[in-house]
Amino acid sequence: MAIIENLIIGAGPSGLSVAGRLRKAGIPFEILEKTDSVGSAWRNHYDRLHLHTDKKYSALPHLPFPKDYPTFIPKNQYIAYIDQYADYFNIKPIFNQEVTAVRKSGDLWVVKTKDKVYEAKNVLIATGYNRVPKYPTLKGQGNFKGEIIHSEKYKNGKPYKNKNVLVVGYGNSGAEIALDLYESGAKAFVSIRNPVNIVKREFKGRSTQSLAIFFIRFGNTVYDFIARLFKKLVLKAVEGTGIPISPLAPSEQLRTLGKVAVIDVGTLAQIKAGNITVMPDIEILTDHEVIFKNGKKLPVDAIVMATGYHARLEEIVTDIAPILNERGYPKAMWFNEESYSGLYFVGFNLPLTGILRDINLSSEKIVSHILKGK
Repeated sequence: MAIIENLIIGAGPSGLSVAGRLRKAGIPFEILEKTDSVGSAWRNHYDRLHLHTDKKYSALPHLPFPKDYPTFIPKNQYIAYIDQYADYFNIKPIFNQEVTAVRKSGDLWVVKTKDKVYEAKNVLIATGYNRVPKYPTLKGQGNFKGEIIHSEKYKNGKPYKNKNVLVVGYGNSGAEIALDLYESGAKAFVSIRNPVNIVKREFKGRSTQSLAIFFIRFGNTVYDFIARLFKKLVLKAVEGTGIPISPLAPSEQLRTLGKVAVIDVGTLAQIKAGNITVMPDIEILTDHEVIFKNGKKLPVDAIVMATGYHARLEEIVTDIAPILNERGYPKAMWFNEESYSGLYFVGFNLPLTGILRDINLSSEKIVSHILKGK
């Protein structure tokens, strides 16, 4: 196969953003996708998922969302938009090509899949920070007779009607899945191990994201101050719920721990109403019960592990460890060292102002850098 100018790995929003900008600039590229469709992670998410970010800041480069789309776009409309984007820019990934290895060889990058080998001048990794599910093993898990699934396999609450279901983890997925379970007729419980921050999706008619974009321009000190003011409203709202709240402002928590605040879409109200029950960390599982750290016992039919994901780039990119941070994400979008030149990363930032917005901005910087090197 001929040497590829720019090889993108991953055809989700990150990979498509780079591809769209390269196409607009007239720069050749190929894109590898491990599944048989673009945006496969979005297609596999639970049914009720909506973007938690404002459509004003969430479109991919050079193609706005349709005007009739709501502010917070539902999953199916977002997938339709992704398909439209690929058609609009004539992006045709090479499907069913899961990358197994990426290494530098002279001035080129060698990319291997299960059945092919590609050589490229530049490799743009857009596999995302949610490539591999985190699936911790619970003590006594082998004894449990009920169902245990990761949130990536959860679609909707219909199969769980009238059942006791425990969601493990209270990030954005865990909170929304707990709400979905309750609305589907299940008895929903959520186990929260670590302190969290909760923010509303909207405040007085404006998206929380738009407020973040406005205030971040004044620097972290001002932003943290504002975030603490908003947090006081949340502290009142969670009284009596059992939800452990982080002592950090949401902005501090994200910068220092890499932990995104939970954007509340109605779960908190149902917890306060007693329809969803907060439980502490898990001690051990028996054949049909969960025993918690505080000694309480709960009969459970199913457990949904909303425990997040790993990027696990070290599994595919040779000698990448020196350029990863403590959470396993790239420290920058590209690196000047010769051993990493021509290697780019998009979609691994966790900004205060929204991931999709950052993908749009980052893809522009990456394509500009590639153009300078031509």
